[in-house]
Amino acid sequence: MIARRVGRIALGVVAVLVLVIVVFLVWAHTVMAGERPAALEAWRDDEITITHTDRSFVIQPSDGGSDVGLVFIPGARVDPAAYLWKLSGIVAESGATVVITEPTLNLAFFDTRPLSAFTADAPDVTEWYVGGHSLGGVRACQLAGASTDAAADPPVAGVVLFGSYCANDLADTDLRVLSLVGERDGLSTPEKVADAAHLLPPTAETVMLPGANHAAFGDYGPQPGDNAATASDEETRDRITEAVAEFLAPTQRRPCRRCGDAAGSAQPIAAAIAWPSCTGLVNCGQCPVGRST
Repeated sequence: MIARRVGRIALGVVAVLVLVIVVFLVWAHTVMAGERPAALEAWRDDEITITHTDRSFVIQPSDGGSDVGLVFIPGARVDPAAYLWKLSGIVAESGATVVITEPTLNLAFFDTRPLSAFTADAPDVTEWYVGGHSLGGVRACQLAGASTDAAADPPVAGVVLFGSYCANDLADTDLRVLSLVGERDGLSTPEKVADAAHLLPPTAETVMLPGANHAAFGDYGPQPGDNAATASDEETRDRITEAVAEFLAPTQRRPCRRCGDAAGSAQPIAAAIAWPSCTGLVNCGQCPVGRST
């Protein structure tokens, strides 16, 4: 009698576990699909070539490029193809190679593959950056933290964050960091990014994207919990392209449009966010933070 009851309880527990696993797998594989017109525009761009491997999309300049590359990790349950158009401009502008990963179960935290699994898709690149959108950016910080040693394979030169922030401490590293913040982001809000700024090196740079929301970093439609964007997709793409291309090619950096200082040190992220009306792409530290424009 007791054995039969224990057996029924065990069977019930197993059934519940199986149900939970099935529900989770269905949820994880229900992705926010990329918008087809944007992806097609990227595929048809003569200035770049796109290759799809079994683990990534690789975007490269058509006429050869620089030795710089960026491994980019998508946000949670976002179709990797949703980033093709927004990232393609960076490749055409800077000559850098971009590798967009396809995370395990569409969730960056479940992807235990090393960075080298993705850099192998672009063997000619010698200087690597790692970045990502939302949860992908959090994972990028973890990979960067584990790759700061000169013996790392490959070593990481810096981090590029799209609507994201680090959960691990990179403040004492020599990493270069660029953080793009959507003014209208309802998930990784400017305030949340500022609160986590102490985890980044003091030289970290930020660019506030006027009118951009969380979903504006890709092309996959509205996202629950987000605010409405007031900037067009074209405007946001142009700002992303200019900021990231400039960051990946620092020797060609243009002066800040506000104060004209191209050689100054980076302005702290929290301070830059406090002055969202600044249109400069280089946070030179010379402008009076908080000043009305």
